[in-house]
Amino acid sequence: MSAGRGARDLRVRVRTARRRKASSTRWLERQLNDPYVRRAKKEGMRGRAAYKLIEIDDKFGFLKPGTVVVDLGCAPGGWSQVAADRVNAAGRNPYRPQGKVFGVDLKETEAVPGAEFLVLDFLEEEAAEGFRDAISIKVDAVLSDMAAPSTGHAQTDHLRVIALCEAAARFAAAALKPGGTFVAKVLAGGAEGELQKELKTRFRCVSHFKPPASRSDSSEKYVVAAGFRMSGKRTLKPPHVRGAKEGG
Repeated sequence: MSAGRGARDLRVRVRTARRRKASSTRWLERQLNDPYVRRAKKEGMRGRAAYKLIEIDDKFGFLKPGTVVVDLGCAPGGWSQVAADRVNAAGRNPYRPQGKVFGVDLKETEAVPGAEFLVLDFLEEEAAEGFRDAISIKVDAVLSDMAAPSTGHAQTDHLRVIALCEAAARFAAAALKPGGTFVAKVLAGGAEGELQKELKTRFRCVSHFKPPASRSDSSEKYVVAAGFRMSGKRTLKPPHVRGAKEGG
């Protein structure tokens, strides 16, 4: 039915409060009107970012029952929720293989059925080896939806996100089993050439994808690298990024 004269405007509008900046008012209004935010609240997801992983996996299909997954920078746990459900980590379907999900973050994360959360700084040089020793197995997928806090300077923000992605790729190289998958957030900006080159030496197929759940005005996209090969060269430099957080 088309909207006629006098039809109610269902968009939520927020007035600027005395102590609230106009930018904060715009952000709040966008959140209240975001269909993914509303859907997350309705479906009990930790945040709208969960739907990005759903859409990525719907396209590439790497979260299969029985899969072992690591979610880097997992707090508040939206990606771990999706991964745990899709790999049957809680064993809710007795007719399918039971997978495992390990979430890694600097801070505690509220429990997710089927997921095990570790407080660990994955940026440390030996973190991947220590993690691998702790769980005693290689994994099928390493995921990262991390983003460094915005500085407001596009080029700086891009470089910081690429540094995080490089660190996640280095972790993946130590933790993945042959044939494994690596998924990480990057920003459009042209500085990911070295990262792309490195990933192509380590994985059979490297793709980029912007899921519909990513906001249209955002420069974020995701690199999906499939078919891990153990023989790739290690050329990525250690990052100098702190304060990473899960995407919104």
